[in-house]
Amino acid sequence: MPKLRPSGGYRELRSFQTDTIIYDATYWFCERYLEPRSRMSDQMVQAARSGRQNIAEGSRASATSSQTELRLVNVARSSLEELLLDYEDFLRHRHLRKWEPDDPEALAVRRIGQQHPAHPTEPADTSDLSDEQRHALYAPWLDHEDPALRANALLCLINQTNYLLDKQIAALEAQFVADGGYSEQLATARLAERNRKKNGHPSDSTDRSERPDSIPACPACGQAMVLRTAQKGQRAGKQFWGCSGYPDCKGLVDI
Repeated sequence: MPKLRPSGGYRELRSFQTDTIIYDATYWFCERYLEPRSRMSDQMVQAARSGRQNIAEGSRASATSSQTELRLVNVARSSLEELLLDYEDFLRHRHLRKWEPDDPEALAVRRIGQQHPAHPTEPADTSDLSDEQRHALYAPWLDHEDPALRANALLCLINQTNYLLDKQIAALEAQFVADGGYSEQLATARLAERNRKKNGHPSDSTDRSERPDSIPACPACGQAMVLRTAQKGQRAGKQFWGCSGYPDCKGLVDI
């Protein structure tokens, strides 16, 4: 039986690939321009690492928990926001200029990222490159002797990754609303398999496109219903059948 929900594949995500560049470049930046044992250096490296690691962990967790995946991707997003502020502080405290969005250098850095698909879950055009080769695309800025040039380029990369993570979070939220979480999908698949066996149609796999008799039709629009769990209110924790067409249709059936 195939897995109900795909998981992994994070190495092909553009958000993960870009965050790997950010993590490596931050490590080298702190090593060169900050006191290696200082609190700021440690916090910046850990924030960069947290963004990358939580994208990976969230991708692996997607097989069994939509909520865990969402939480981890949000942690990655928050870590990168913290890192963004640290680079801005570095420039401000040293009276170094921060690039404006329309500066030629900022446009040149962003242009590299804009050559790839905009959606974070699509494979990047650079998926066949190594981490070193991807870093080389930004080497004129990230390997420059001027720390202001490095910091500004990293600000551009962090903003791009945050944009990708925002889209990824929105897509995960929409998927959760439409399809429910893993436990709800597993219960639906279990009912479907039980119905097939009862009707004498055993199968090695579960086709979720079918709608067995044990899964009710929406009383409002007739679409298949999905087993959901109430998240708040007096019925929090209790399961019910919700229309698969939500939010366009809000039909429900109590269990």
